[in-house]
Amino acid sequence: MSGGTSTTTHSGREAFSQASPAMDPEHLRIFAQGRSLFRQSWVVAPADDSAAGLGPVFNRISCLACHAKNGRGNAPDSPHGSMQAMLLRLSVPGTGPHGEPNPHPAYGNQLNEYGVPGVPGEGIGYLLYEERTEKLADGAIVTLRKPSVHFKHLAYGPLGNDVMVSPRIGPPVYGLGLLEAVSDDTLLALQNQIKPDGIRGRVNIVWDAIAQKQVIGRFGMKANVATLTEQVAGAFVGDLGITTMLTPHENCTAVQIACKHAPSGSSARFSETKHAAETPDTELSRADLYATVFYHRMLAVPARRNINNAQVVRGAQLFAQARCAVCHVPELRTRKDAVLPMLSNQLIRPYTDLLLHDMGPELADGRSDFQASGQEWRTPPLWGIGLAKKMNPDAGFLHDGRARTLLEAIMWHGGEAAPAKEIVRAMTANERAALLRFLESI
Repeated sequence: MSGGTSTTTHSGREAFSQASPAMDPEHLRIFAQGRSLFRQSWVVAPADDSAAGLGPVFNRISCLACHAKNGRGNAPDSPHGSMQAMLLRLSVPGTGPHGEPNPHPAYGNQLNEYGVPGVPGEGIGYLLYEERTEKLADGAIVTLRKPSVHFKHLAYGPLGNDVMVSPRIGPPVYGLGLLEAVSDDTLLALQNQIKPDGIRGRVNIVWDAIAQKQVIGRFGMKANVATLTEQVAGAFVGDLGITTMLTPHENCTAVQIACKHAPSGSSARFSETKHAAETPDTELSRADLYATVFYHRMLAVPARRNINNAQVVRGAQLFAQARCAVCHVPELRTRKDAVLPMLSNQLIRPYTDLLLHDMGPELADGRSDFQASGQEWRTPPLWGIGLAKKMNPDAGFLHDGRARTLLEAIMWHGGEAAPAKEIVRAMTANERAALLRFLESI
C-alpha cells in the first residue's frame, strides 16, 4: 500500500490517474474539476471561452501534454525531435531577492517555444548526444548518452556566454499531496542521520511566496519549491502562460514588446468564476487553482506488485545492500495535522528522502537554485516507476531524461551515490536482474 489509504490497485494505462479511495463524494467533485483543468486545452485570447488565456508565450497547450497519463516525460532522441515533454530552465549569474536563480533578462527563467498570433516564440532548443559505454563486472555493456543543449531561431538575440541551461523532463504528478504532508521535522531528522559511504543529504531552504518567509523546499528537481500550490501556479504561468493569484503577471520580459501588448484571457474566464476577493486580471480563478492543486494532492499512488515473488524479494535485499535505500528511503509517515485530514498520519512508501544530494559532475547542470548547488538534486520518489513505460513508452529517467532504462539511470549515479553504483556494477547478471525486477515492482 504505497500511498497508505491513497493507494490504487490499478496497474494499467490509467494507474497514475486514479482518485484516492479516501475521498467522499464532495471531494470527488472538486477532484473532477481539477482533472478537467489539468486535461484542458487552452486557447488564445480574446475568445468567448472559459479556456481563453493561453500565452502570450508558452510551451504546450495543456498540462497533460508534458505529463502523459500523469507520468513522466521524455527527451527527444535526435536534434530533429521536438521537446514535447520537457523544458529548458534558464538563468544568469547572481540571485534574485530571496536567493532564487536570476532569470535571463531577455528570455526569463525558461525558454518558451511558441507564441500566440503576433507574438514570436522565444526560440527552439534541441539536444545532441555524446555516447559512451560502461562495462559491468560480468562483461555486460551499458551504453550511456549525455545530452548537450543547443538553440536556433532565438527571437531576442544570443543567450550569451554566461547563461546557465538545465533541461528538465516533465515529472510524474501522482502522490504529491502525501509528499507535501511529510513534516519538516521528518526531513530534518533524515538530514541529521549518520549515513555510510560519504552520503550526506540536506534540505534546501527556499522562499515561500504564500507565507512570505523562508522554509524547507520539497518540490521541483532541486527541492526548490516550497508548496504544491506554488508548484502548480508556477507551471501554469511558465508552461502555458496562464496567470493566477500567485503569478498575476504574464510571462513576458522587458524586451518582449509584442508579448506585453497581447490580450489577456481574464475577462472571459472571470465572467463565470469571479470572486469578490480576486483581481479581475488573472486567467485562472482562485477556485480553479485550488481545484487543480486538490487534484494533484489526491491522485492515488499505485500499489506495489509481485511483492512475494522470490526474485523481487531478493532484489529488495540487494537494493538495501547497495545502500540505495539510504537516499531512496522506503518508508515515511505523514504528519498528524496535514492540510487535508485524509492525508494525515499515513505510512507511505515513496522511496525518497526529499533531500538534496551531490550527484557528481556528470549529472551536474551547473545551475544553483536557492541553496542547491549545480551538482545537487533532490532524491526523486521511485513509487510507480515500474509502470512508467506503460504511460509513456518513451519515458526517460533522471532529470533530463537521458537514461532510457533504469540500469542506465543507475550507471549515471556519481558523487555521493558513486559507491552504490559500483556495488551494482559488481553484481552478477542474476543479481542485477533481481534488482531491476524489484524496481519494476515498486
